Amino acid sequence: MLDTCAALGFEALELGCGNWSKAPHVELDSLLESELRRRQFTDAIRSRGLEIAALNCSGNQLEPTETGKAHQAVVNKTFKLAGLLGVETVVTMSGCPAGGPNDTLPNWITHPILPQHFESLAWQWNEVAIPYWKKAAERAAEYGVKRIAIENLGCNLVYNAETLLKLRSEVGPMIGMNLDPSHLFWMGGDPIAAARVLGDVIYHVHAKDVRVERGISGAHGLIDVKPMDSFASRSWNYAALGYGHEPGWWKEFFTVINMIGYAGPIVIEWKI
Repeated sequence: MLDTCAALGFEALELGCGNWSKAPHVELDSLLESELRRRQFTDAIRSRGLEIAALNCSGNQLEPTETGKAHQAVVNKTFKLAGLLGVETVVTMSGCPAGGPNDTLPNWITHPILPQHFESLAWQWNEVAIPYWKKAAERAAEYGVKRIAIENLGCNLVYNAETLLKLRSEVGPMIGMNLDPSHLFWMGGDPIAAARVLGDVIYHVHAKDVRVERGISGAHGLIDVKPMDSFASRSWNYAALGYGHEPGWWKEFFTVINMIGYAGPIVIEWKI
């Protein structure tokens, strides 16, 4: 994998450490246990002229089940490994709690109408997400992590600039955004406008495109619950850069984030 990345001209890698990723390139427990293995790991990367841009532990650590607890454990281990490797940025998701203390399924509330909907949303933030992230940020700082870059993915409490800034206002500057333009596209947002709002709160950037499917999205809107492999009938699909939005759009996006001060890596992400 490292030889392939070097041959393609990549400069840095974002490495998955578990949870939603199978993490084929990071043996989390083994690396935590052995200084020798960590040294061999980093030497293999550096010998190809590469560096680690970030570690990624994306999952749903706020899920009210044993899975949520397992995801929390991987997040904590990833913070610890990042500190041991000298990696300052960890990419993850905010998580999505259940709708209430007696529920067992995550509940992404996107269209609250009745009073109980707003009560549930307040409970998710005030009783679950904010307390968790305050403790997680403290733990990350103790390990030596400088930045937690939370991705703006749907089915999470943090999915846009406004919700990211809400969490950051409660937790502090450890929290920033991993800005992934693709998710804002399928929500009908403008990633360039979001970048201007976020400014120096952008801690990491994913390069991934979305194509809104003409003839389908117009008829049915962008809320689409069909599986990703039903691409011929979906309102939108993930796409390689330039196959959803023209290269000119991407040139403007990269220029804008550079102008507002982002000098970190651009990480190509692809859904398969």
